[in-house]
Order: sequence, then C-alpha cells, then structure tokens
Amino acid sequence: MTQLLTEYFEIPINDQLINEAKEGKKLIISAVLQRANGVNQNERVYPLEVLQREAEQYEALIDENRALGELDHPDSTVVNLQHVSHAIKEQYWDGDTLKGKLEVLNTPAGNIARNLIGAGIKLGISSRGVGSVKENDGENIVQDDYNLIAYDIVSNPSTPGAFLGESLEITNKKLSKVKYLNNLMNEILISRI
Repeated sequence: MTQLLTEYFEIPINDQLINEAKEGKKLIISAVLQRANGVNQNERVYPLEVLQREAEQYEALIDENRALGELDHPDSTVVNLQHVSHAIKEQYWDGDTLKGKLEVLNTPAGNIARNLIGAGIKLGISSRGVGSVKENDGENIVQDDYNLIAYDIVSNPSTPGAFLGESLEITNKKLSKVKYLNNLMNEILISRI
C-alpha cells in the first residue's frame, strides 16, 4: 500500500548560524538529507539503490532551481508555494549518507525558519515522499515504488544527525579554524551513529 513517508534529520544550531540569521544575511546551511541502509526513528530502512535513484531524479529539480521545501510536513504530495521556506542548492553522497546545502529563502515561511534559527531553536531536515513499505526480518524496508517529493524543515527529524547547522556555510564569510574543526568533529561523530 502506497503511503506518505516522512523522515527527519537534525540540524544542530551554532552561534555563528544564530548571528547570521539575526543579521538577515543569506543563509546557506549544510545538512544531512537522508541515510541509506540503516533503521531510522520511524523504524524504516531506505535501500541505497532506491535513494540513489531518487537523488539522481531530484538533481534535475536542483539544476532547474525548483528543488523547494516547506516549513513543516504537510499531508500533501505537492509542494505548496505559499509554505516554501528554502531551496535545496546541492546534494552529494558521503558513503550511505546523502548530504546537501539549502538556502533559507526570504519568504514568510523562510523568515519564520530564520527567526527560529536566530533564537537558537534546533530544527531538522526531513524527506517527504510516497511509497510502500514491506516487513523483512523485523525491519520495514521502503520499496522500489518510493518517490521523493521534497526535503522539509521540521522540528523533529527521524534520521539521526539531520539537525540543521551540522555543517555551516555562510555566503562571503569563512569559518574560523576552531569552528571548522568543531564542525568537522561533529560530522565525524554523527557519521558513526
């Protein structure tokens, strides 16, 4: 049975991200988008082949600057432009982890996300798609009919390590060596989960 499937990854907030959000500068945030071959908090496993196929198809939306996400998960299979908060600008694989960069947009929902980040609120990124799940040896395996819709900003991600700010890039500003090393250590620790 095909159903709406949502998964969540935490985006850790740091002082630099909070300051940039408060100052109204362009925010580009690196985040975990999805993980393959591991059980998430929703007790689902996404096979690598399924996620690779969907990431490849999603790349066309990124190239056309149409890879948009909403603030919170709607119960819809359509991205509602009234609720768009960000655009996915890049995605890439790091082992079984799909990572990417998103830009928080100057939209009503984007401004809410920016203000939450500026207040130090921990947010996450969550995939939204449709597909079916089949139980196999006690694990709920997402099937080949899965179709990715969007990556949304949410308050509680199901994927470990998917909070915003896990690594951070601010346009026209470089991280200090200490902050760079801190972000690198966070990525290493999260990748071992």
